[in-house]
Amino acid sequence: MVNISNILYGNFEMPMVIASLLKTKAVQRLQGIHQSGGIFLINPQASHTRLDHSIGVMLLIKKLGGSEMEQIAGLLHDISHTAFSHVGDYVMEDLTESYHEKVFMELLLKSDIPDVLHQYGYHIQEITEGNFEILEQPSPNLCADRIDYTLRDALQYGLISREEAINFIRFLSIRNNKIVIEKENQAIWINNLSKKVNQEIYNHPEYVYANIQLAKIIKRGLTKGVLTANDLFLTDTLLLNKIRSTYEGVTSIKAIKSLEGFKNFLREKAEIQIKKRYIDATYS
Repeated sequence: MVNISNILYGNFEMPMVIASLLKTKAVQRLQGIHQSGGIFLINPQASHTRLDHSIGVMLLIKKLGGSEMEQIAGLLHDISHTAFSHVGDYVMEDLTESYHEKVFMELLLKSDIPDVLHQYGYHIQEITEGNFEILEQPSPNLCADRIDYTLRDALQYGLISREEAINFIRFLSIRNNKIVIEKENQAIWINNLSKKVNQEIYNHPEYVYANIQLAKIIKRGLTKGVLTANDLFLTDTLLLNKIRSTYEGVTSIKAIKSLEGFKNFLREKAEIQIKKRYIDATYS
């Protein structure tokens, strides 16, 4: 068993299969990918990672009584995210912001994860063919993924306190293998928080600017042969180093940090579509 402590969900004893998966290259890479993409270039608060989120999703599933297999699925659900998270969607011009889902199977099967699962008596098909209703639900329904990134982002950016997040989690339970909220005021709270997170983080003009401009830099790098498609699956730091290997790359990243061209960007922003990530929960 391995002990994992989490700011939102507390302390948990986790089985050795989780400990081994956490050591895989595929999962470790997530520690080097910012949850909020390139926003850290202009706001150091945006330091939380895809691994923080993935572990959080896994622990929330465990806390709510989900199976060990669903906990594993929670830990692994984001392993195919590109460097800088959803910036990769903008690079690939994926308006649904789901490019990582399209390449999930391929990257999972090529990784060191299938061998680790096999060592503990699991088969990779249990992940690829599993139906995990606690982990994922159609938008805007409640699920562990949606709850964790809403709470985690809100906490990281100072929109809520840890106490508020923990209080909300207290009123979650499972009914018919789906997450429900047991108190009406908490359903209203998470719905309002989700709207606030969309307005003040996901659609914050400066943050959208940082991610869109970074995507443009990466696309130019791919066009000029400075970057390759495989580079998208490096960590943020390694990809940033490759971008900065040219003078144009250095100056382009500096321009993001200084918000150069931001006013022009605002005039053009009406053409940019950012995926809405709302929660519309009811209590029961």
